[in-house]
Amino acid sequence: MEKHSDVVIIGGGPAGLNAALVLGRARKNVVVIDEGRPRNRVTRETHGFLTRDGISPGEFRRIAKEQISVYPGVQFAEDSAVKVAGADGDFVVTTAQGTIYRTRKLLFAVGMKDLPVNVNGLAEVYGKSAFVCPYCDGWELRDQPLVLIVKGAKAMHLAKMLSGWTSQFTICTNGPDEWTNEEREELGRHNVPTYTSPIERIVSQEGMVEQVVLQDGTVIPCTGIFFAPKLAAGSDLPQSLGCEVTDEGTVVVDTFGKTNIAGVFSAGDAATQMYQAIAAAAMGSLAGAVINGELLTEAWNS
Repeated sequence: MEKHSDVVIIGGGPAGLNAALVLGRARKNVVVIDEGRPRNRVTRETHGFLTRDGISPGEFRRIAKEQISVYPGVQFAEDSAVKVAGADGDFVVTTAQGTIYRTRKLLFAVGMKDLPVNVNGLAEVYGKSAFVCPYCDGWELRDQPLVLIVKGAKAMHLAKMLSGWTSQFTICTNGPDEWTNEEREELGRHNVPTYTSPIERIVSQEGMVEQVVLQDGTVIPCTGIFFAPKLAAGSDLPQSLGCEVTDEGTVVVDTFGKTNIAGVFSAGDAATQMYQAIAAAAMGSLAGAVINGELLTEAWNS
């Protein structure tokens, strides 16, 4: 089965949905391909999004799709894109279910995906009392005793950030700290307790952390955890078209979401390390407008 559209959006998170909204209102034919397994599905609430602060990720998507459905040019496909080919004006997207979409423009809003973090008990608390972003979840854990599972330069960055929400935090590096002597001295000046012993387990009840137990017998009571996730690109399809990516897998784009490949755009977590829903939506909105501008210019000049 082959279908034709103006734009195919791969990924149905805030970036892809907002791009679809802009393009739908611009009277373009759009297909949003999404498998329905967003990275933030483990969390109970989405924060920092004006008018939607505290909404669940699932409800956010439900409302978004309900509002976008007003625009008949936008179609949703619960599927996975497995292959892309072609060039500006005639891209071909093949899905896991065997559907083929021919489209003039492509937007990758594929996000990032979590890789397993080898800490016993972390999976049970992730999204409930263990988080990765203070801007998203720091308010709920303000003034509480927290454990930061992080090492190296990321630990210094996260410690400075968390200090705005609580002064009661302990750093567990879960092995060698990877700090310079100056960084150790800096943490000492700020009276930040640090432990390098590997973590034996995280003790919790119904997803709420109670303590972190280290292999040397140290027990650290806490009510929340922040940790540095291990991430991988949500898809390697951009690379298959020749899109430039960073060592971390982020697609390189300009201010308008354009990649180095004509007709190919990227937005949201796939194209930035600012992993916030409202930032992703803003990127998607801008990319959608720029895509529409290209389509209008091409039609005008044809």
